[in-house]
Amino acid sequence: MPNYFVPHPALKTVLTSALGLLFLLPAATVNAKPIAFSDGTTVMHERNTNMLETQVFYAPKYWWSVGPGFIQLTSDDKKIQREITYLQASYLVKRWNMEDAQANIFAWSGLGFAKSTVKTGVGYGDFQGNTAVTRWGAQGDYETRRVYASFKTDGYSSSKFTHRIDTLQLGLAPYEHDYDILATWFVLQARHYTGGLRESEGATPRIEKTAILRLFKGPLWVEIGINQEHKSQLMFMFNY
Repeated sequence: MPNYFVPHPALKTVLTSALGLLFLLPAATVNAKPIAFSDGTTVMHERNTNMLETQVFYAPKYWWSVGPGFIQLTSDDKKIQREITYLQASYLVKRWNMEDAQANIFAWSGLGFAKSTVKTGVGYGDFQGNTAVTRWGAQGDYETRRVYASFKTDGYSSSKFTHRIDTLQLGLAPYEHDYDILATWFVLQARHYTGGLRESEGATPRIEKTAILRLFKGPLWVEIGINQEHKSQLMFMFNY
């Protein structure tokens, strides 16, 4: 499939307002998970120059959650905009509880539909209209109160297009913290877009690198970052 979906080569502002995290162990490191604690509701929102995403999940049990999501993707030249609405279920595949650490594997899948809008004069051959979409993804992470590592992949497949966004994060905390103490993290993030995201048609895909300051206390999470193109990133989350 040709890579005719081409968002801006510079992530300008990632405003991730995601109301929701996983708080399973009060004395452990608390990081964003696709499942909230049992009987918890998670609302997530992420925004940057090329992507806007909102998710709302409810977790009947600690090992699974379900809810709707929406993502909007915009090309570099702003001539193509794709909107995907879906219903997703997330699962805790495996958890390792260690004395001073925790590791997890999550997976999710969902169904939805996409609407693609193409401005006149675009030569990418992109489709105009609606199509059914399958959403899928997985995340693996390892965390202590001083070290954090995670890899996440998000995919969207249809008869018209395929997109995938891979994100690797490595974090270090200068001090240990508990649930009710302000946590400070320094995180390095590498993000790779496939399916024509952030690279010109036929060009070699690029990896976006972002340095992030992550702060959270209790149910509130804030991130401030800047990528190699000097574009800012902001994220906040809350869970209830």
